[in-house]
Amino acid sequence: MYDPRMLQPMREEVTRLGVKELRTPEEVDAALKGEAAKGTTLLFVNSVCGCAAGNARPALRMTLERGGKPDHAYTVFAGQDREATARAREYLQGQPPSSPSFALLRDGKVVGMLHRHDIEGRMAQEIAADLLKALG
Repeated sequence: MYDPRMLQPMREEVTRLGVKELRTPEEVDAALKGEAAKGTTLLFVNSVCGCAAGNARPALRMTLERGGKPDHAYTVFAGQDREATARAREYLQGQPPSSPSFALLRDGKVVGMLHRHDIEGRMAQEIAADLLKALG
């Protein structure tokens, strides 16, 4: 585990955008289960890796700034809030674990996913374009 002080800026980069951080399995269930899951949900699996900093977090910012407005936007932090991340992945049935990653859910069902291999080596603008199209 990394020093939480080192990670705080990475967390804040996402939460400043209005994305709600889910840090416990109970918070994940409250957000992704039942009536709370109605509508469109964008789930961002944050991470420490360089492609999260260089591509994924900036792509998330660009998506939200350019009008990509899901009904709900949440994040879990892989490798840090392990139990919350594991629980969130239970809602992503059929998808392999990946961080960073983006999942798009409609009424609690996965309808799209950008995995690390879809993020790594691509520009943030390209990733944001994919997210905007999926949210369209």
